[in-house]
Amino acid sequence: MNKSKNIFQIFDPRGKILLEKRNLSNRKNTLEGLRLAILDNSKWNANKILRGSADALSKDIKFSKVNYYVKKHGFSTDAPIEMIEEIANDNDIVLTAIGDCGSCCSCCIRDAVALEDRGIPAAPIITTEFVNETKLTRVAIGMPDLRPVVIDHPVSSITNDEVLQRVKIIKEQAQEVWLGQRQDI
Repeated sequence: MNKSKNIFQIFDPRGKILLEKRNLSNRKNTLEGLRLAILDNSKWNANKILRGSADALSKDIKFSKVNYYVKKHGFSTDAPIEMIEEIANDNDIVLTAIGDCGSCCSCCIRDAVALEDRGIPAAPIITTEFVNETKLTRVAIGMPDLRPVVIDHPVSSITNDEVLQRVKIIKEQAQEVWLGQRQDI
């Protein structure tokens, strides 16, 4: 405040986001013969859900290979750049999970965006409780068009029957993501 002139300077705390929009990688015309990457963030039940999903998808789609990546340092950290590069070099599509809390959701989305930036269509799995947070993350990092796979919350404390129910949803929605058919949520 300038006391001699009674002039106040007011700052807008919201700031401005000056990000360029990042484009999705090219969607696939078919999934037959592709190499599928499974990126497990080590959340409870993520392994069961991801392996179950890979098995369910493989019943209808003949992948040339399914590669599993479970070396993340934790579910609340992004995958190391070396792992992202390895996935991008050795695979055609990726299924990554699980986003069922705040920090693991944002990391799951950032991993998917890193792979999309490298030309790999990514289907990140999140839960219903974090749809809005995930949308904000996608917008904030410049990839609002990324479509997640959305399953019921929670994940960590579910039964084997509930795992199978979620696998059915993932099987359908992941294909829609990779083929560019998934609508905005």
